[in-house]
Amino acid sequence: MIISQTPLRISLSGGGTDFQEYYSQNEGFVVSAAIDKYVFVIIKERFDDLIYVNYTKKEIVSSINEIQHELVREALNKTGLTKGIEITMLADVPSEGSGLGSSSSLTVGLLNAMYAFQGIQVSAKQLASEACQIEIEVLKKPIGKQDQYITAYGGLRWIRFNKNDSVDTELITVPNNLKRKLGANLLLFYTNITRKSSAILTEQKKNIDNKIEYHNKIKILAVDVDSKLRSGSVDDVGKILAANWDLKKNLSSSITNNEIDKMYQRAIKGGAMGGKISGAGGGGFLLVYCKRENHDNLREHMIAYREMPFMLEPHGSKIIFNYSRYELK
Repeated sequence: MIISQTPLRISLSGGGTDFQEYYSQNEGFVVSAAIDKYVFVIIKERFDDLIYVNYTKKEIVSSINEIQHELVREALNKTGLTKGIEITMLADVPSEGSGLGSSSSLTVGLLNAMYAFQGIQVSAKQLASEACQIEIEVLKKPIGKQDQYITAYGGLRWIRFNKNDSVDTELITVPNNLKRKLGANLLLFYTNITRKSSAILTEQKKNIDNKIEYHNKIKILAVDVDSKLRSGSVDDVGKILAANWDLKKNLSSSITNNEIDKMYQRAIKGGAMGGKISGAGGGGFLLVYCKRENHDNLREHMIAYREMPFMLEPHGSKIIFNYSRYELK
């Protein structure tokens, strides 16, 4: 039996510049952080040759091509497993519409667990690259690349997407006391709105050429986040989140709505320095930056919204249980 644990993520700035339509011409740059909310993948050998897949549904099939869960199907095709296994997927946060990168976390976690099941250890770079291939190239999902890389690598880091399709990433070196301050002052509140991100992201991708000035400014903000964190100016992250949100709302007509705007204003009145909807927008979680002395006031203003406490996660996808008793068939 193999169990992989893969973190979800928050994006501080730069989202949208990880689309191929943008970075192939301009290079993309994002700052993201893994958080201590996870997707778990369990793989167990079966006595028979069937494939069991357990999630909100239960699938029992005799061949990979019969599997309806497209991420599982394509991860099996990528890793070479063909039969006699049972796969179970669990998540700390509902996978659809959270804006926390859950689909890419699941893809990375599936690959990691499937390789480990075969006794193969792969790098975070390979996990991220192959997850991108599955989601973007094979399944044609209208998404960027940041989620796959931050969930594979973990930590607080910048990620650069080069014109030649290569990706560079590096941990942002911040003293532990300032990293704790950053983590403590970032809060997530659920909008009470679920949505499918594909329509929003499809529109955003189509608009890239017409909205290039906004993407360029968002990239500059991401570079600024990196600089401010390294210099110790942690509170400036709140101001940058506010500026990023003002720009992000211009990328698609569905990123915000009246309810989200009201929620954001409540957060600001409660003492938040800034914030933005995590992920594509339109629903999911609102990420805000608020100094500790204003937390009580913020929570009073946000009492209508469920808070999800979290901490920053230093590790990316990893195998947390590995018990091998029999040789693979």
